[in-house]
Amino acid sequence: MIRINLLGQPRPKNKRAAASAAAVMEMGEVGSPKLKVVVVVLLVGVLNMAYWYRLDKEKHSIAAKMQVAEQRNRELADVKARYLERQRQAESYKRRVDVIDKLRASQSGPVNLLNTIGDTINGTEAVWLNTMKDQGSSVDIEGMALSADAVAALILNLQKTGYFKNIEIKETFQDDTFKEMQAFQFTLTCEKAKS
Repeated sequence: MIRINLLGQPRPKNKRAAASAAAVMEMGEVGSPKLKVVVVVLLVGVLNMAYWYRLDKEKHSIAAKMQVAEQRNRELADVKARYLERQRQAESYKRRVDVIDKLRASQSGPVNLLNTIGDTINGTEAVWLNTMKDQGSSVDIEGMALSADAVAALILNLQKTGYFKNIEIKETFQDDTFKEMQAFQFTLTCEKAKS
């Protein structure tokens, strides 16, 4: 029987040399594919462990940051709730103040109207008032003047006040009851300007 050495190594003479040759054959040479695969598997395992360690460290870091953020969020939620409550109180207070101011303004409305008409009549010569009726959005004025020009001057002065936007003469006529002088009775309708 013929034996062929395929390994290309000389045949060992004793059993101990044969066992080391078997170990060499088991592990393979430095350039053998088995050794390369084992090295790559070990290298991948080490890199995988390092990557897992890094991810685990990041996980713990993120969990710690998350707890801090949740605590901060709870604190800010309390601050926000207090802020919204104060804002509601401020809006309620503002509404009350606005209602009070509106009531004061409407309370002084007739006073302003009387002052405006009184000052205008006093500033116009030869004109007297008999009656004045506040109809809400308009004012009816009845009076007497010594001339038609005095009535025209009164209308012009009422327009200048800015309190009225439209002034119309309902009627004007010469009063015959006054024999010693000329007198004109007039009726005006004045539409209030919106304030």
